[in-house]
Amino acid sequence: MNRNDLFRMCRQNLLRRKSRTFLTVLGVIIGCCSIVVMASIGIGMKEAQERLLSQLGDLTIITVTPPQGGRGKQKLDDSFLTQARRLDGVRAVTPKLTLDGVSTSLLTGVNNRFQADWSTICAYDLTQLESMGYQLLEGRLPQKSGEVLVGQYFAYNFKDTLRPDGYNTIDRYSGEPDENGNYPQAPDPYFKPLSQNLTISAETDTESYPFSYKIVGVLKEDNSKGYETSDGVIMSLSDLQAITAKVKKGGGAKKPEYGSVLVKTDGLASVAPVEKTIKTLGFPTESMESIRKPMEEEARQKQMMLGGLGAISLFVAALGIANTMMMSISERTREIGIMKSLGCYVTDVRTLFLLEAGAIGLIGGLIGCFVSFLASTAINFFSLGPPAMENLLPAIVGGEGVNRISVIPLWLYAFAILFSIFIGVGSGYYPANKAVKIPALEAIRPAG
Repeated sequence: MNRNDLFRMCRQNLLRRKSRTFLTVLGVIIGCCSIVVMASIGIGMKEAQERLLSQLGDLTIITVTPPQGGRGKQKLDDSFLTQARRLDGVRAVTPKLTLDGVSTSLLTGVNNRFQADWSTICAYDLTQLESMGYQLLEGRLPQKSGEVLVGQYFAYNFKDTLRPDGYNTIDRYSGEPDENGNYPQAPDPYFKPLSQNLTISAETDTESYPFSYKIVGVLKEDNSKGYETSDGVIMSLSDLQAITAKVKKGGGAKKPEYGSVLVKTDGLASVAPVEKTIKTLGFPTESMESIRKPMEEEARQKQMMLGGLGAISLFVAALGIANTMMMSISERTREIGIMKSLGCYVTDVRTLFLLEAGAIGLIGGLIGCFVSFLASTAINFFSLGPPAMENLLPAIVGGEGVNRISVIPLWLYAFAILFSIFIGVGSGYYPANKAVKIPALEAIRPAG
């Protein structure tokens, strides 16, 4: 028998008992749908956990701090930066300096019309910013001393000194938040910070030291990186060290030792080994890994539990396939005998029955995946709030700020279909072997 004959006979045999075939396929559909939907809920839980963690901090950044006290300890200085950049899996390394213990005020605008009493002021290795994941909204990165970046909402820190108190600031959180906690679009600030001259006045008990800068870029807000991306000032290490040296009378003149260093890895898989290596060098570290790992393990266990519940349904469907094939053999004993008498190979008989079982699994898997898609979409659609057509697309593909309960990646569809075929063929293997063992003469002998 050639391939076309096998497929034709497979189709004819499945259509011969339509009701039985339908009920058997229905069992596979239910089993496949159960596995996919259950697993998708587990994946949705994992994504929700990662989204929550990413709001608390960048999952791929390791914060390194100096060893606690004592002589002979490693120093967090430029030599460490060199070591860290050589580690496998490290994408970028930068110190992070802050202007601690210094009172500051900020002035900008014509005749210093706009004034802010406070702002976060940080310094990084600016050549590493883009590799660290910071994004520019407008402008460019600083290229020389005296150029700085500011956060996306930096201008809202300022008051207009020409307006009376109580009417001289703009609140970007004005208005009532919606049901998702989002505020209406903020009114425009008094000025656009890009290209403005900025004066930072560092003050001590007895003196005030003004430092002049040019704002050349505006960063996109990303609080997982730090609040400076929202309303702060980011400058070069040398510029901040110059402020410290001036205000603290030489405090920045010696070889710098850093209060913290940020190490960006090239992915989640690299965080644990890189962090372990840094600890062996003698430096304390902090990352989201210690929180992420237990949460990931918990999510994996829930996924396995949910998938196991779905697998029970598919196992029951496998019994249905085996039962259907056994009944088919009983009804087609004479047909099997005639096929053998006409010279069909034993392998052809086995292949025919395995094809029928596999076809049941394939059809059930395909329909089951489609039903799973509809079920997943419905779950997400109704979980996103009151039913509305604008929620349909987010329910299917997600998006920024969209919390889907059920998430079905393409690999899960592929796995479900292949697993359904495997279950079908596996369930049909014993009946197929039983069919080939039926003697031809006994099969075609009339009953009685």
